[in-house]
Amino acid sequence: MEFSELARSSGEWLRGSGPESDIVISSRIRLARNLADYPFISRANTADRAEIERTLRERILRVREATELDYIDVDKLEGIDRQFLVERQLISREHAEAEGARGVAIDPQERVSLMINEEDHLRIQVMHSGLDLAGAWDQISSIDDLIESQVTYAFNDRLGYLTACPTNVGTGMRVSVMLHLPALVITRQIEKLFRSLQKISLAVRGLYGEGSQAMGDFYQISNQITLGRAEIDLVKQVGDVVPTIIDYERKAREFLVRESQETLHDRVSRAYGILRTAQTISSEETMHLLSSVRMGVNLGLIPDLEIPALNKLFIYTQPAHLQKLTGSELTTADRNIERARYLRRHLNKEEGSKN
Repeated sequence: MEFSELARSSGEWLRGSGPESDIVISSRIRLARNLADYPFISRANTADRAEIERTLRERILRVREATELDYIDVDKLEGIDRQFLVERQLISREHAEAEGARGVAIDPQERVSLMINEEDHLRIQVMHSGLDLAGAWDQISSIDDLIESQVTYAFNDRLGYLTACPTNVGTGMRVSVMLHLPALVITRQIEKLFRSLQKISLAVRGLYGEGSQAMGDFYQISNQITLGRAEIDLVKQVGDVVPTIIDYERKAREFLVRESQETLHDRVSRAYGILRTAQTISSEETMHLLSSVRMGVNLGLIPDLEIPALNKLFIYTQPAHLQKLTGSELTTADRNIERARYLRRHLNKEEGSKN
């Protein structure tokens, strides 16, 4: 896979389509699996890891439906390329920062990502645009069955699938939905929502999962418990609560339009203006301002922007993406300048903007 080509394409979660896509960015399901004949990664030696990687790579690519997958040897990648895959939501930060034999298989649409030798021997991930947990579950269940026909998973009749982290034992399943909730942040209702979710065993994480910050008002809502629950029940648990969160966000946006329209319009216009004219800008400020602009587009306050193009800016202005697009490593200061240049070129629709 050519990273220069991948840097100029759009992945599944950047499409800005699917049900409730004004608020729901993506629906993702992840399964943690381990091979029965090998120790967990935390106890595996170098030879074990190499054998696990070779076995899974060969068996996965043997599956008929896997013929379109591109396999990437993560251990051989430069740091910037590993970070690029993290920004793209195709591998985890832990996978990028680990050492030893490890890889990832990705489909051309970037809906499917199979991480080998992350925390577990295999992490299967399926991501759909918008609110589509049912579709994501159907796809990942099929993939899991196909892989299980090729390997023997570590499984206990009483406990279920055995995983490196005890909190994943059982189904080994994490169901998550990424939402854009700027109005709940502005109206200071977000912490109350978090407390309510924690009471029903749902976790709230940032843009890049566990331990990450909620940049750009993006939040991932996911299940915390896997043991003793059926897969379909976990899908239902998350799927049932997301419409309520969507309703809260929509009501908060309506409140802002009704009670403080001028202030809201000023906030959106200022954000848009800064992004279109800045000469240097950090990644954090860019995410914050793009969040306001995205809400403004969905509320009809900015008529000449489309959500898919705006979604791309959230990712293409991240450090690794910028450096892949320019074809060179950049210092923080140079990235801030290049980021501002990229934003001006795309938001002002300057001629010659192709990337």
